[in-house]
Amino acid sequence: MSKFSELNSRRDFLRTSVAAAAGLGCLSLSVKAQHAMLSPLFEDAPNTHNMMVVGARTVYISHLPMFDNVNALGTDFTSPHRRQVIMEATFSRKGRDLTSIYTQDRMDHPKERMYTLKPSEFVLGRVDPGGMALKKFRGKGLFRGHLERGGCAILGSPEDDPADGSFDVNVKNVVHFHKFDPKGTKPAHLEYLLFGKGPELFLAHFITLPDDFDQIVSVKAPGHGLTDAQLGQGLHVVVGDRDNTALTRMKEKDKGSGTVQLSGAAPKSVSFEVVREFYFEESELATKVSFGQTAEETKSGFPD
Repeated sequence: MSKFSELNSRRDFLRTSVAAAAGLGCLSLSVKAQHAMLSPLFEDAPNTHNMMVVGARTVYISHLPMFDNVNALGTDFTSPHRRQVIMEATFSRKGRDLTSIYTQDRMDHPKERMYTLKPSEFVLGRVDPGGMALKKFRGKGLFRGHLERGGCAILGSPEDDPADGSFDVNVKNVVHFHKFDPKGTKPAHLEYLLFGKGPELFLAHFITLPDDFDQIVSVKAPGHGLTDAQLGQGLHVVVGDRDNTALTRMKEKDKGSGTVQLSGAAPKSVSFEVVREFYFEESELATKVSFGQTAEETKSGFPD
């Protein structure tokens, strides 16, 4: 399927919710009461939220986001994919763990950078640990390669899967969750989310506003001194000597250091070396979405 088709399939959303949300500002309820009583009425419709899959020891899935337009109030992007979400997950079917099918396949294909997950339709906002904290949704297919660009299914049968999927995606931990804010600011310096367990560490670019980019790399960070519990929170790492652009992003074999802000502690410096770039995408995060590849996407070697 072309990038154009993929883009359209990820742009479906409940447009009536955008108009309905305009009246929320007139309500006199408390913020908590609004959330408890009203948010289910105005949440996005269920949608297909495709995801990147990384990790050989622990499985992490990362939502493939988009911005789209801004609503009439200028308060929210209209795309149902307007969230950056990273989760630790497992796969199962009727109580049987299937996670090892993925981890073994990744070990058997060490040159493959991309593994992708196609879930059944669900409401991504419900994953928010500060809200409903959804712990499970259904999967239709898990692919070696890009699911829209010739990937090979290793879980699920995309030809005849039931609409509600054929396996469970179990959310073990939400590493990071945030909704894009049209009135937010883009960091001046390169900023990543550091996560992982033990020696298996990753950096995901922190996404904020259009003309941004999505990227996941694996890194080595000897002596970082961070616990698995801290890494499970998706620690923000600011690389102060690099501008926040795709051209200046951390690439394979690059060495660098960044400042990590830990809760209740002084900032900590962490040095790292990029081992492998598992994913890079910028055209789908542009102000004017492109259906082709940017020069940097072509150089990175990912399929169109």
